[in-house]
Order: sequence, then C-alpha cells, then structure tokens
Amino acid sequence: MAVVCVDAGTTMIKAVGYGEDGAELAVERQATTVRHPAPGHAEQDLTEVWQAVVRGVRQVAERLDAPVTHLALTAQGDGSWLVDAAGEPTGPAILWNDGRAGTFVERWSRDGVLERAFRSNGSLTFAGLPNAILSWLREHDPDRLERSAASLTCGGWIFARLTGELVADESDGSAPFMDIRARRYSDDLLRLYDMEWARPLLPELRGDDRRAAPLTASAAAELGLPEGIPVVLAPYDVAATAIGVGAVGPGQACTILGTTLCTEVMMEEPQLDGTPSGLTVALGGRYLRAFPTLAGGQVVDWACRMLGLGDDPAALSDLAARSVPGADGLVFLPYLSPAGERAPFLDTRARGSFLGLCVDHDREHLARAVLEGLCLVIRDCLAASGARPVELRVSGGGSASPHWLRMLADVTGVPVVRTADAEAGARGAFLVGAVATGRAASEQEAAETYIRTGDTFAPDPANVAYYTDAYEAFLTVRAATARSWPTLANLRDGAA
Repeated sequence: MAVVCVDAGTTMIKAVGYGEDGAELAVERQATTVRHPAPGHAEQDLTEVWQAVVRGVRQVAERLDAPVTHLALTAQGDGSWLVDAAGEPTGPAILWNDGRAGTFVERWSRDGVLERAFRSNGSLTFAGLPNAILSWLREHDPDRLERSAASLTCGGWIFARLTGELVADESDGSAPFMDIRARRYSDDLLRLYDMEWARPLLPELRGDDRRAAPLTASAAAELGLPEGIPVVLAPYDVAATAIGVGAVGPGQACTILGTTLCTEVMMEEPQLDGTPSGLTVALGGRYLRAFPTLAGGQVVDWACRMLGLGDDPAALSDLAARSVPGADGLVFLPYLSPAGERAPFLDTRARGSFLGLCVDHDREHLARAVLEGLCLVIRDCLAASGARPVELRVSGGGSASPHWLRMLADVTGVPVVRTADAEAGARGAFLVGAVATGRAASEQEAAETYIRTGDTFAPDPANVAYYTDAYEAFLTVRAATARSWPTLANLRDGAA
C-alpha cells in the first residue's frame, strides 16, 4: 500500500508519497502565486491552487509502485475562500495574511468585543480571520457575498474539489465563531460581532469521527487515483505540523520556522483567562495553543534582499554567526508585515525597527539582530502560553540552519530538537490519516511508530543568562516603540 499526503501552504504545495511503514517515497512541490492587488491585500486564485494540487498528486502517484489506499490533506488556515452552492469560486481567496479588514479589528478591540469573544473562543481575532474579511466584503463587495454559499478555508476548498462536500475541519472552524469548549458555532459570538447574517456561510464542522469522505469519480480522473478511496481532511497546517513533529501530548511544544513563525503548545484544557492572545485550536480531546505570528519567513527573505544575499537564508545564518550574542547592542523588532502583528499581541499598526544602530555596526550585526529578534518573538510566545516545555521541536525551512537553532536554544533556554522529517505538515496529515483509516489507534501511537527525531541543540548556560536580560530589554524597547505606531500609521494613511 501507499498513501499520498498534500500540504497546501501559502506559497508552496507539497505532495508526499509514503509507504506502509511510513517511509517517504516521493515528494513533488508546486509553487503558487500570492497576488497583492492593493496595499495590504493578499489573494490567491482558487483554481490555480487546485491545479497545483492535481499536478503534485499525479506526479507523486506516478512514482509509486504500490496502489494508493487513501489521500490525506492539510493546508494553510484562516482567510476566506468563498464558493457558491455548486462549489465554484465567487472570486479570489482572501488569505490569512491579508490586512484590508484591519479597521474592523481596531474597532472591535476598542469596543471590548475581542476580549469578550476570547473568553469563550480562546482566539484573538486578527484581520485575516473570516469575521473581519466577511465584514469588509459586506461593506465593499456585497454582491460577492450574495453569490456565495460557503466561506471555506484552503483545506476546505481542496476537500470540496476532492469529495464534493462543503465542510470545515474543527481546527479550521475554531476561530472566530466556535464556542471552544462545546466545539460548535456560537450564536452568542455571531451576535457579539453583529454577524448573524453570516451564519449561512459557515460550513459544517467535522471532527475526528468524520474526517474521511470518498474521492469522487471526476477528481479521481484528474488525479490519477482510484475512485472512492478515502480522503482524510486533517487539521490545518499549523496543527498538522505540531502532530507531524510529535508534539501530541499535553505540555509538548514546537515551533514552525517557515512562512509563518508559529509557536505551539498542546494542552488538555483551553486557556480562556489572562491577556487575550494567539489562537486556540480544537483537536480531538485536546487543545492546541498556537501563536502564529505575522513576523516569519518573509522577514528572513527581506533581510536577505537588503543585505545582498539573494534568496539564500543559509547565507543570512552564516553571516549572523560572525557576530556576538546581542549583536553589540543592536535590537531588531521584526514586525514587518503590512497587516501588523497578531501574536502574542494584536496590533494592526505594529511595524519593525532597528534600535541601537551606530557606525560600528556592520552586515553581520544586522543579520544577527534579525535572527535574534525572531528568536525573542518565539520566547515571547512561549511566555504567553504559560507552558514550561522540556524541549522545543522545530520544523520548517529555518530548521535547516544549525546556527539559528543554536541561537534559539540559547534565547529560550530550552533544548531544541530538529525532526528528521523535512515535510512535517505532510507527516502530520499522514498520522491523522493513519488514525482515521484504522491503521493506528491514536495520534500518540502513530507518532511513536512513525516519527524520528534528528539533532538536539542544548542551550549554553552563559548565553541563556545573557538572553534573559536581552528579553527584558526587548520588551522594554517594544513598549516604548509601540507608542509611535499610531503616529506612523497616520502618516501612512496621509500619504495614501
């Protein structure tokens, strides 16, 4: 037997073939385009994404000797992928990192709506969630809403093309309208956002007991797979990656060093008190506390361009290694997204800064400050979770850099463990598929059977002591700089 798993990320769709023993047999990657038709907008063509899935799956299936018994799927989360009653797109997908609806989030924050919502939902709304996007569309493109029957996510869209069913996995449906304890849409939350009108657009929620549906004849013909094989809708990529690196038990933590810089901790109960921050994702009998920042891989890409390193993140890491911890007093706030920041705090006006610059600083100091800034954000997310993990498992493109992982261990004070699997999201979908099709009794059992770990990077005690002080300085500098963000936002608005 063989299994094909799809991990549909924001800029890359990966199809991975696995053998019965979990060995990776084939990988195909298809790039996708994110369009920015206006400042702060981020969109994708739904049909283009589907065609990339088709190409990737067909190419993998052709390389497998054994018959494919099922297909498992994970994908980017959040955003709004609107379709009509026939499952056809009514326009481009508006993505998780789109910032056009920021004014709605600012108003809800100012009016106390976000804090009240957090007490039952466990997630802090940002501009890329459906409540904000649909509210923006109602004001700016009501005709599109009239033509739409369901607001899906990327995974829901691909699952619809595979099975004909318009549904959402519980992980995708967790924010912003779910009563997280009851695991169902909340009429109270819809009323709180003044969005009762949006209830017909919310797809049916599916949990662990109903993850699979048969592959349709038309989709089977496109993919080159047998009609009727199970298609398993796994949790969206943030959660699937946690599962794929083995962070499946309470207190276990991981960080994705990818397009999204996401730090996650598995918990037995949701945290609904304290300062609202991050996301809470429903997963079977557990909850994933997730802090998917908007400061991630695009910050690394930006730094590479600015420092003349092309598109080589490894060169940035090597350059940073030539500087000392603390980059001789240079601090970097990595909030470069046009949508601001969403975790572990929410501010659509947040912007990045280098602080402490002087003529003695060189390229290696800038490189070091960038990576340290991202590591300090991860430490900030762990602090917001309240967890004290014994190790931090990592995945994503950044995990290929030993310099960065050593730095991350020093900054967080936690041993950093690199998984041996380069495609952690697809691996997570594979594990969920194994449980859904009866090949494993639980995700814990599947993880113990199919996951291998790689190198471990232990923190250096002297550097840990230094970075404890550096973290406090980072928070102080951020608080001081944040006071200028509204003024800078007004300047941007005036220039527009």
